[in-house]
Amino acid sequence: MRRLLLQSPAFARDLKKWLKSHLDAADSIAETLEQLSADASHASLRTHKLRGPLAGCWSCSAAYDQRIVFEYVQHDGTEAIHLLSLGTHDQVY
Repeated sequence: MRRLLLQSPAFARDLKKWLKSHLDAADSIAETLEQLSADASHASLRTHKLRGPLAGCWSCSAAYDQRIVFEYVQHDGTEAIHLLSLGTHDQVY
């Protein structure tokens, strides 16, 4: 089941900033988002539930030290993925 990806304003800002300084990362991010939409629990994403201040959110890997933080939400009666932030491990946690 494909899930709709909804970008928060913070995620859109993070993505724009990331792509500006990492021109070669666009394809990797696009592939990760495509895989996240198709199957958020795919092994290549290393998806895991977060604890502490980010409890209720999930994280997946887009590259070696690049993470996407998201949450599952309801949108028009179906489950969607709300993208919250993107950055290095230290930036998003």
